[in-house]
Amino acid sequence: MGSFWGQFTKHSDESDGKSPEELYNLGTQYFNTKQLPRAAELFELSCKASKRELHVACTNAVYLRTNLCDWGYRGEGFERDMRNHRGEMEMYRSVESGAGDETRRVVGNGNRDEEEGVIHWQRATSVHPHMMLGYPLGNDSAILKRYAAESMASLDELRARIEDGGTIKDRPADLPFSVDEMRNKFLLKHREQQMKGVAQPIKVGFVACSFNSKAVLYLSHDMFRFFDPNIVQIHIFSTGPPDNPLFLQGVMRGVDWRQRVIDSDHVGLARYIREREIQILIEWDGYARQGERAAGLMALRPAPIQILHQEFLMTSGAQYFDYVLTDKVASPLEREGLYTEKFLHLPNHFFSKGPSSAKGEEGAGFQIGVGSPQENACLSPNPLGAGAEEDVSFVYCNFNKLLKNNPETLRSWLQILENVPNSILCLLENPKEGVANLRKFVDDVTADLESGFITNLNNRIHFIQWENNPFDHQQRSHSLCNAMLDSHPYNGHTTAQDALYAGVPIVTRSDGDEMASRVTTSANIVLGLDELNAYGGSKDYESIAIRLGKDEAWFSSLREKLVDTCLQKDPMHPYWDVPRYVANFQRGLQLVWNRFLDGGELDHVEVVEGKGAQSQGTTEAEMVAKEEKRREAKRRRTAKTDEL
Repeated sequence: MGSFWGQFTKHSDESDGKSPEELYNLGTQYFNTKQLPRAAELFELSCKASKRELHVACTNAVYLRTNLCDWGYRGEGFERDMRNHRGEMEMYRSVESGAGDETRRVVGNGNRDEEEGVIHWQRATSVHPHMMLGYPLGNDSAILKRYAAESMASLDELRARIEDGGTIKDRPADLPFSVDEMRNKFLLKHREQQMKGVAQPIKVGFVACSFNSKAVLYLSHDMFRFFDPNIVQIHIFSTGPPDNPLFLQGVMRGVDWRQRVIDSDHVGLARYIREREIQILIEWDGYARQGERAAGLMALRPAPIQILHQEFLMTSGAQYFDYVLTDKVASPLEREGLYTEKFLHLPNHFFSKGPSSAKGEEGAGFQIGVGSPQENACLSPNPLGAGAEEDVSFVYCNFNKLLKNNPETLRSWLQILENVPNSILCLLENPKEGVANLRKFVDDVTADLESGFITNLNNRIHFIQWENNPFDHQQRSHSLCNAMLDSHPYNGHTTAQDALYAGVPIVTRSDGDEMASRVTTSANIVLGLDELNAYGGSKDYESIAIRLGKDEAWFSSLREKLVDTCLQKDPMHPYWDVPRYVANFQRGLQLVWNRFLDGGELDHVEVVEGKGAQSQGTTEAEMVAKEEKRREAKRRRTAKTDEL
């Protein structure tokens, strides 16, 4: 594929004479059919034809150029795109000082002693919060991303009421539901239970379109079977269709109730959840999966406690989310001004994680688990270039989508390759159309005499095909990678957990403020691999990666330490101990629920592991017992239902 900027002479008959809006609609059609280069071209044409007034066309063009690694000559186009985004974030937001109502927010640069005020948006930002996760926007990048989330939250429910044709349905007068009324109702029930000497489990709902073969469920597929039925009752509300029944059967072990709610609008779904008296509702999509997620639902307050967890790793920007589930490294207290929610801090990393449990298909000519990364050489017949006779010395990998990377990250990777002779870089061609642009960027940068590069580094960069399941990715990591080079400021999330469980160490930058940029930093600390965290930024990141490739003894010791955490049993290592994670998770739910019933002011909550068995980890016998306890509770409930 040629460069984006060189495509404007193509398809001229299709785009000639069209208005900015028509060009935008045509671009949307190409985007929906995954013809990304053509969609990017049309969005840019629409943006220019509107003299940058049709902002959504401009921001969509930037997003697709990012997907396609179309950064312009030596990254100059990317830098210009980021400057334009900064300008929009700052243009439409104003703060009125003084007391406010539920729209009251902390504002400023993320310090704890900021003034408070009422946020006013002149219009919604066209930069979508999920797009923003991967954008490096300068020193105040994190607060600008919060601004985008605030804008989205302020209009999310209204947009959900827009019908075909553009008319807006009225919101029912009884919505959103009153938190105070729900508190009074649940408090009365709680007191009645106390008088009777009984305790009912907390009804916890999870809502997402992602209860199928998507990233969030790959991470969480093993957790539900370990919830204590005496403490929580699990309800699943899925807004998406099933796509892998066998996988879902395994995932849903331990779930008490599961409902597919595809046909319900956000108002109907809010009433449905409220009727089931869900006490804590956990949202798993955030602003990811636009067009599939339950847009507008959380603003209607179907539950008195609402929590954001996984998938979208940033603030929601909303007052109707009470907590974001995180940890003290991913979201330190000194960064609370970057969030509208309070923190629910878990120990030992906030991600749920269960090793992928099924085997994918093996690619032609490559047998998973056979050969070293150096021997497999990213499946390339000429890993060091045509005619090269040397052996590959070290294989660096990054299996994230290309949209998570940027010119600064690529420059670091080139420095690493240049300084580790005969090393190679193995990437994921996702999307395929981005490969040519990335290679052109490499050629442009290395051709510059002032860059200091003296070799043709494109010969040592290779790509593997994308696989539409987690199992191949995890097993390929073991066979193809010596070490992972993380993306910044949008870390690998599911792919990182896969790599770590495959025994592949990850080098990550640890100088970011955003939650999405600190996931691997937190993981490495829990795993005892803090040496791989580059707190000094890009130069530190390069230095650590170069040492890994050159210092065989150091690399071997770190890899052995990581592998030992994966193999540790009786008890399991805290990072991989899913029952222990669930015990802490449900303890956090108890803490926030009790605080709610007590009428306490909303504040950060930290789950602290006690001494003794709780902090010692889970043995295999205990894991079996926990799962059996939930199975027995489900059998008793089923028998009781049959009697009725």
